[in-house]
Amino acid sequence: MGRGLALALAIAVVVGALHAPVARAAEPPRAPGSAIPATVPDFPVATDARLAGDAGQTRFVVDLSKTIEVRAFTLADPYRVIVDMPQVTFQLPAKTGERARGLVKAFRYGLVMPGGSRIVIDTTGPVRVERAFVLEPADGLPARLVLDLAAVDRATFLRAAAIDNRLPRESRRSEPDAKQNGDPRPIVVVDPGHGGIDNGTRAPSGEEEKTIVLAFGLMLRDKLEQTGKYRVVMTRSDDRFIPLGERVRFARSREAALFISIHCDALARRDGGAEGATIYTLSEHASDAEAGRLAEAENKADVIAGVDLSAEPDDIADILIDLAQRETKNYSNQFARTLVGELKSAAKLHKHPLKSAGFRVLTAPDVPSVLVELGYVSNKTDLKLMTSDAWRAKATESIVRAVDAFFQPRLATPAGEAKAAGGVGSGN
Repeated sequence: MGRGLALALAIAVVVGALHAPVARAAEPPRAPGSAIPATVPDFPVATDARLAGDAGQTRFVVDLSKTIEVRAFTLADPYRVIVDMPQVTFQLPAKTGERARGLVKAFRYGLVMPGGSRIVIDTTGPVRVERAFVLEPADGLPARLVLDLAAVDRATFLRAAAIDNRLPRESRRSEPDAKQNGDPRPIVVVDPGHGGIDNGTRAPSGEEEKTIVLAFGLMLRDKLEQTGKYRVVMTRSDDRFIPLGERVRFARSREAALFISIHCDALARRDGGAEGATIYTLSEHASDAEAGRLAEAENKADVIAGVDLSAEPDDIADILIDLAQRETKNYSNQFARTLVGELKSAAKLHKHPLKSAGFRVLTAPDVPSVLVELGYVSNKTDLKLMTSDAWRAKATESIVRAVDAFFQPRLATPAGEAKAAGGVGSGN
């Protein structure tokens, strides 16, 4: 058995043991180049939300167009209350959830999977959900979701959370696998960051990262498909939340040959100005302070969306990083350098366009992976470009050229050798 194959098998055993099987969130079947079908289901609508109470007891209320079933539970470190419900259309006033009151520091809301929405409430400390119910509309008042929270000590919180979290929760719906047997073309995964309840960064003028990167990702998918050289799958093709670990498993389960995660950044005024695109690869040690800050922020996506991380041991990321650096790092760095060279002609680059840090989404040990920060939503020039169809067209075309250059030696090999040449364990 060759060294590369043996290592690949060892990686599969280690990672398989560390990760319990999960349902994969794949995009629905779609003809190449076609748009996402426009549907307008009759989802319940949330029109307002408010808080009342103090640091001992706080009530949280959401006005709804119809009654729904809800389930509330708590998570620790940081303390959060999670409210899961069927898919809801949130039409709440701007900046809803940003003001603190009583036991609640802030709250956010959005889609977490097709057919499912979530509200995540950040609390000032450990709390107990005393009551969670939905009132029928009456006396001219709409249906209302009501949540009563009470302050408790940590020991009481943990006991209640342990009991509550043993209750079954609805799992993500399994989607058809995207593999196409007998098709020798390499699989490229396009990963628009954030989504659903996790908005990502937000421009001062209101544009959200999740929307900007989805539009870019859809255009990149279409342009890659138009070449006819690749099978392209997206971690998300609509406004849904996908946990970081699931994005990695999504790529690995499809035996992807390349993973491209799309994001955009923002800087607070006190951090100074920055502009331009940056390409990140995986590293245990950040290449600079900004790379470390960004990786830390991006790695909190699961916490933002209320994902329970208790099933993800702390050492998984370190093990995956170590394995990835042994074989896949060279491929990732090679593609990153090629991508910077191609993007120069289409986009303004950051003064240090190649960086590295410990991004969880890049930890697939057998899939070359890069994270592309398109620019800064906090920079007016960058924001104008990132929301321009003309700029997106030029930038996506340059990424396609980089993908072509990355795969060219492998696509030129005989069909029987293509898979071996494309795998990180080939021993080449």
